[in-house]
Amino acid sequence: MPLESNARIAKALAERGYNAEREAVTLLAGATDPTAAIAATVDRAPDEALRITADHVREAIDHTDKSAAPPDETGQSPVETKGSSATEPGATETVADPVTTDGASAMDVDTGAASDPATADAPTVDPGTADPLTADPTTADSPTADPTTADSPTADPTTADSPTADSATAADTSRDLDLRDLEVGNDMTGRSTGTGEYSDFVTTFRDRYERLSKVLRGRVNHRPAEAIANMPGGSDAAMIGLVNDVRSTKSGHWLVELEDTTGTFPALVMKDKGLADVVDEILLDECVAVEGTLADDAGILFADSLHFPDVPRTHNPGGADRHVQAALISDVHVGSDEFMADAWHSFADWLHTPEADPVEYILLAGDMVEGVGVYPDQDEELDIVDIYEQYEAFAEHLKEVPADTEIVMIPGNHDAVRLAEPQPGFNDEIRAIMDVHDARIVSNPATVSVEGVEVLMYHGVSLDEVIAELPEEKASYDEPHKAMYQLLKKRHVAPQFGGHTRVAPEERDYLVIEDVPDVFHTGHVHKLGWGKYHNVLAVNSGCWQAQTDFQKSVNIDPDAGYAPILDLDTLDMTVRKFS
Repeated sequence: MPLESNARIAKALAERGYNAEREAVTLLAGATDPTAAIAATVDRAPDEALRITADHVREAIDHTDKSAAPPDETGQSPVETKGSSATEPGATETVADPVTTDGASAMDVDTGAASDPATADAPTVDPGTADPLTADPTTADSPTADPTTADSPTADPTTADSPTADSATAADTSRDLDLRDLEVGNDMTGRSTGTGEYSDFVTTFRDRYERLSKVLRGRVNHRPAEAIANMPGGSDAAMIGLVNDVRSTKSGHWLVELEDTTGTFPALVMKDKGLADVVDEILLDECVAVEGTLADDAGILFADSLHFPDVPRTHNPGGADRHVQAALISDVHVGSDEFMADAWHSFADWLHTPEADPVEYILLAGDMVEGVGVYPDQDEELDIVDIYEQYEAFAEHLKEVPADTEIVMIPGNHDAVRLAEPQPGFNDEIRAIMDVHDARIVSNPATVSVEGVEVLMYHGVSLDEVIAELPEEKASYDEPHKAMYQLLKKRHVAPQFGGHTRVAPEERDYLVIEDVPDVFHTGHVHKLGWGKYHNVLAVNSGCWQAQTDFQKSVNIDPDAGYAPILDLDTLDMTVRKFS
């Protein structure tokens, strides 16, 4: 008799209000009569149990075997799966380690399902490139190729059948939890000190300046604004400051006013200095360094060079010492009438397959639910109108994920937390709703160290501002990873104050990227994009929500139903499609 689908077993348990360990699901799938085994396990589980363990299943199966109950004549249970076809969700785009570290993403892209490589050629995302391994890196800059080209090729049915096609592998599936290593840093949940007073904002910006100026002091011979004002005309000088103002002159030059803790000083960037591209990238309130020569009257600094804090080109990312993977997802939006439940079910089903056994972590970058009152007339697009019921529904979907999967979640702008960043993790009431999976709920942003890989998680609201302010070739919704490059260059996830992104004053600026991450993971813009900048992998993971009427009105065409799967040992990435 074929084994029952692990995913169907997990769903059956979820319907009964239980999460389950992966080994417990595997044991149930391999039982002579899975339906009877499920019933017996649930019946014999302790009243206070929320998670079915392998021990619960073994005890129930032993009891069932002793009673010698005959199996159903058909040899199948009501939750028996039909084998998945080659056209079902689960196609992949395999992303090899890019060879470039300068923002140009020369990624090798491969598309395919669980197919026999001898019989199924994987098409590339770029239909004009015959072989992805020989694709010209200069033309492979954007990994956000049309997702509709990532359809699954015809797969070998012997390998692309049910999730438990290889019964021996499925039966042996288990995870050594002792090998896991996960730590969270920069989590400000429960540490908010701001009261909204003017002095709080001064404290925040002073902290930003002090920490980012340290990064720049090794590159320029910094002088405070007060000291530069007293230097003789014609002297060489350099200043590090927050950008107070940027404006163009009648002659086509640019005047950049910098501010430090001692005062302000203007720098003039001449149009013939070849710095126009750099000036185009400057945002207000970010920290930069300017080198140049003082005018004869010492009233202005003629800039020769501009420096951002930036990521060192020599950055050497870490890696796990075993083969283990993490799924990077965001923007689930449960409660929206456009939430793609079928795609989520396909994703959860896949997580129960032997192929997904290395996926031991899920990092979710915000917007678990659709929220209430986030944008005009949102109530007309809600399937669930109560915010708490939205989280309850999300928790039910979370139960479909194998119970021994480590999950880290940060909030987003649709979640039930303050809009101002940094956003603390959820309150106790909402945490209690989602406690079935023991997910780690931390602030936005936060740094997660996963088996030696430093992952900076940020929901990504500031990407709207970066895309609006910078030229299209440097930041766009179609290539969200390029906007992420700008945040890495500025070493701050939300540098501009007073615009679209709301910032809460704290004693510490939690939005500073003080330590260089190995992976930068965002969401928010509902677009799929990835690439490497100075050896930092930037990933915007798309969403699980089809296009809403509001998105149509603002011309947003989402990339929905994708799950980037990151190899933590090599930092290679595979993008799987479930929609």
